[in-house]
Amino acid sequence: MKGNVDLLTLSATPIPRTLYAALSGVREMSVIATPPPSRRSIQTHLSAYDASLVKTPIRHELDRGGQVFYVVPRIEGIEAIADSLQAMLPNVRLAIAHGQMQESELESAMVAFNNNEADILLCTTIIESGLDIPRVNTIVIEDAHKLGLAQLYQLRGRVGRAGIQAHAYLLYPPNLELTDSAKRRLDAIQEFSQLGSGYQLAMRDMEIRGLGDLLGEEQSGQADVIGFALYMDLLQEYLHELRGKILPEVADTELQLPRLVAFIPDTYIEDNETKINAYLTLAKVKSKEEIVKLAAVWEWLYGALPEETQVLLRVMELKLVARQVGVFRIHVSEDGRDMFLDSKLTDSLWELLHAKIPIEFYYRFTFEKGKIKITSLALLPRDKQVHFLIEWLGCFLS
Repeated sequence: MKGNVDLLTLSATPIPRTLYAALSGVREMSVIATPPPSRRSIQTHLSAYDASLVKTPIRHELDRGGQVFYVVPRIEGIEAIADSLQAMLPNVRLAIAHGQMQESELESAMVAFNNNEADILLCTTIIESGLDIPRVNTIVIEDAHKLGLAQLYQLRGRVGRAGIQAHAYLLYPPNLELTDSAKRRLDAIQEFSQLGSGYQLAMRDMEIRGLGDLLGEEQSGQADVIGFALYMDLLQEYLHELRGKILPEVADTELQLPRLVAFIPDTYIEDNETKINAYLTLAKVKSKEEIVKLAAVWEWLYGALPEETQVLLRVMELKLVARQVGVFRIHVSEDGRDMFLDSKLTDSLWELLHAKIPIEFYYRFTFEKGKIKITSLALLPRDKQVHFLIEWLGCFLS
């Protein structure tokens, strides 16, 4: 895939590797935590299997005119479970759905249930995504300890889609000693039952299963062999190498922009020693934030910044950005039309950086042997030149 293609991935519960990629800065992430209107959180019940515990919520749901999902993790034994349910609830209409059924048979079962021709759909995890039946507001999941946290979250999300209070019953065998990871999964799905909790569940899933291998095939797993901090450092370094985004910083950037008026006037700071100290302080700034703070201090001490001093601060901001992207000299062509940026960039780095330039300015930029040419930029007023250079060079750092 080309480097300038934007890719949007949507996930209710990202796998540990995907979430870790976002947390470590490899991918960007936004969280949509606002639920649809009238949606209510699903009451989640965790318990050992008991026949009465199964019968009561099913009967309650049917009495209020709803339907029920009854989920089992395996196809094997599903007919025996159907017989058990039918014996427990004799007058209930039951449909069965799983992935090994003939396509026409599966479709008939799903259509019948959707048309309210069955009260209970006994099924496997085949229903975990893409199914929206508003009448279904109770789900019973047998052997919930065998399912992953993301699966449990998706299955629980099949109910409660119509603003009616929904219930999810997560059951496990009464005499089974649950593993530590199974306990943690079941506790997590019960703990995070509020709306929009997919992100928190994914974080817990990452804690339980491990980070995964961003540069390999493992979707989960631990990085504790070398320690998390060292792993992060090595990962970032290697990703930078893969992407070619290690920018060659320079010690300073020389600006050769004729008629650029940028200084501290005598009318602003009258004392020469104080003015020299102001210049020295400005020369030591390391970031845009420090420039903003310094400007605030000057305004407090000496009053509103004159135009020449405002340009001086912008020039310092330009020098900071230029140094970070490897530009050591900025000058104008002999005819006073174009701008040149002499840099330590390689051809491969430039290809990556050029793609970040806004499309309306993209074709103004050319590159050859470390020299960036920006067509017609020098024709603009000097303050506009500085403004656009800061903006465009800033794109390289984003």
